[in-house]
Amino acid sequence: MSDEILVNVGPTETRDALIENGVLQEVYIERAQSRGFVGNIYKGKVIRVLPGMQAAFVDIGQDKAGFIHVADLAPRNEEGVEQRVGEQSDIRSFLREGQELLVQVIKDPISSKGARLTTHLSVSARYLVYMPFTDHIGISARIEDETERERLRSVISKLADEHKDEYKVGGFIVRTAAEGVSEEDFRADIPFVFRLWSDVEQAIKKAKAPAVVHEDLPLYMRTIRDLMRPNIEKVRIDSREAFQRMQKFAKHYAPEIGGKLEHYPGERPIFDLYGVEDELQKALEVRVSLKSGGYLLVEQTEAMTTIDVNTGAFVGHRNLEETIFKTNLEAAAAIARQLRLRNIGGIIILDFIDMVDPEHQRQVLRALEKNLERDRVKTSITGVSELGLVEMTRKRTRESLTQMLCEPCPVCKGRGKLKSPQTVCYEIFREILREARAYDSENFVVLASQVVIDRLLDEESANVADLEEFINGTIRFQVESIYHQEQYDIILSH
Repeated sequence: MSDEILVNVGPTETRDALIENGVLQEVYIERAQSRGFVGNIYKGKVIRVLPGMQAAFVDIGQDKAGFIHVADLAPRNEEGVEQRVGEQSDIRSFLREGQELLVQVIKDPISSKGARLTTHLSVSARYLVYMPFTDHIGISARIEDETERERLRSVISKLADEHKDEYKVGGFIVRTAAEGVSEEDFRADIPFVFRLWSDVEQAIKKAKAPAVVHEDLPLYMRTIRDLMRPNIEKVRIDSREAFQRMQKFAKHYAPEIGGKLEHYPGERPIFDLYGVEDELQKALEVRVSLKSGGYLLVEQTEAMTTIDVNTGAFVGHRNLEETIFKTNLEAAAAIARQLRLRNIGGIIILDFIDMVDPEHQRQVLRALEKNLERDRVKTSITGVSELGLVEMTRKRTRESLTQMLCEPCPVCKGRGKLKSPQTVCYEIFREILREARAYDSENFVVLASQVVIDRLLDEESANVADLEEFINGTIRFQVESIYHQEQYDIILSH
């Protein structure tokens, strides 16, 4: 089966689903309310210069004026190359009120503060950031291997040289995602950013300040820029308007993929085609079932993610070792998929079922590595620890699916567990004793959830009677339907 991308465009959010061989592998979500301004370029107008703060306010057409510090200014020399400005420079040497200024947002507005701005302009592609007014090639500091840094610098220099007669060549920053990327993968990025900046220049000439001259692409447009690769045979979009915009964009920036775009007019929701909605729900659960009857337990925390493999109901035809080996092999493929689907990053600890045969261990590790080869995000497996755990890392590129779609439970505060009704009952007993001593009171009303009150009146009734005798008072109970299982109040009554 072919690889496809499904694009679901709605009024509140856009979702991309990457399907490989009929199976959902990656999901990207962008919500309209959370779309920021970072990356947008504006032709602004300076409305106030603040010498004491070495800063200025710039009208960019938003509700609040943007803010720019002298360190974020980059005046250009006669050749149009940016010159660095020191923090001690007098901002009045560069800006005056009423002056038009090209700026880019580097930090979104927060509360009463406007957007943070810079004049160091750039436009982005999948692996590159293009800076039209500089003349150097930088490599992301997160790419630490010196040999790889030199390789990337050489590749970009060579490809930029190929276009020097067609476009004015500026500078580049190679993004972290480019580590290990081949020269062929860069070939689409170079002309893309050149064409993109050429369009920005045309918009600048026509714009009257304050005005936006370049907006970062919405998710469905970034699909063309970031997700397209040779093995993608089709991109289906369920919005005619978005489809037409993507066609126009592809025609100008990536004509080779225009024929792969297809409008999906069906009445059945596009994400139902491959059961994407069901898979998204499953991706939020802790337990992942395997076809063999085994299962994974995926536990995400801030520090790391642990994935535990269990045989469950699966029993091998010959012996236990065969059962364990087959379960671990299936788990290796499932783990690689879950890491991509949930977009889990950081430190990951895999607890495969213990294997006695070293050859089985080697094959499971190789199966994991092979399944991770299709992952566009860099992964690194450090091997098997003395405890038999596989330690690996996966680069954090964006929020995980859980972080995007969920929030901590207000009841358990993110523990993932609730105190049992029995535990809550005993807490209530201790609190009654405490209050009976503190206030010399004999009568109490307990407000709690239905399940806790039921236990107090049933299994704990003998303990309640003993407590009433001990405090020489009465305890009454009242169900509060809005209380969660851990919540209760004790009221002194007369």
